[in-house]
Amino acid sequence: MKASLAQSIVEDSDSRSDTALVKAAQANPGAFAPLYRRHLPVIYRYLRARVPSDDEAADLTQQVFLRALEALPSYQHRGLPFIAWLLRIARNTSIDASRRQRRMVPLHQLDPASHPADPDQPELTILRHEGTRHFDDLISIFDEEKRNLLILRFAVGLTTPEIAVIVDKREAAVRKQLSRAIATLKEHHDGR
Repeated sequence: MKASLAQSIVEDSDSRSDTALVKAAQANPGAFAPLYRRHLPVIYRYLRARVPSDDEAADLTQQVFLRALEALPSYQHRGLPFIAWLLRIARNTSIDASRRQRRMVPLHQLDPASHPADPDQPELTILRHEGTRHFDDLISIFDEEKRNLLILRFAVGLTTPEIAVIVDKREAAVRKQLSRAIATLKEHHDGR
């Protein structure tokens, strides 16, 4: 699961073409549509992992893109992919929503369409779903902040620098929190 999702992020966020699309959209907001189409699946999957229903995820996804469109004139490329900026907006949008409703959906309850299946390898699809369920069980011991870091790292496949931008923390702090969370997971797993 991790490799395919991370690969889709890399493919979806070709920074050269994003840069050109961003410049075009900054000059003409009507040119935002290609950015929207390119990054919609990743933003939706991220939000769907954080909310209890498809409808709520779709609503929040629209809010993310509306906020991004409003903030686009002040967007500045800072060396990270455009998707990292969008995921940061998505994170903040989901935090706002969770403040209104304190609920998070287990990853294994996500719509199977958000987990691409390989019809030629049904066993692999089943293993991915089992892996997602196991991952969800493992991270349930953490608070929302640590779960978010682990989801961004392992479910979405982002790097530590990309996560740091999204959660608005220093890279070293994110690395330390991830290391501690992983150590806690190991202790918890070994203690079973």
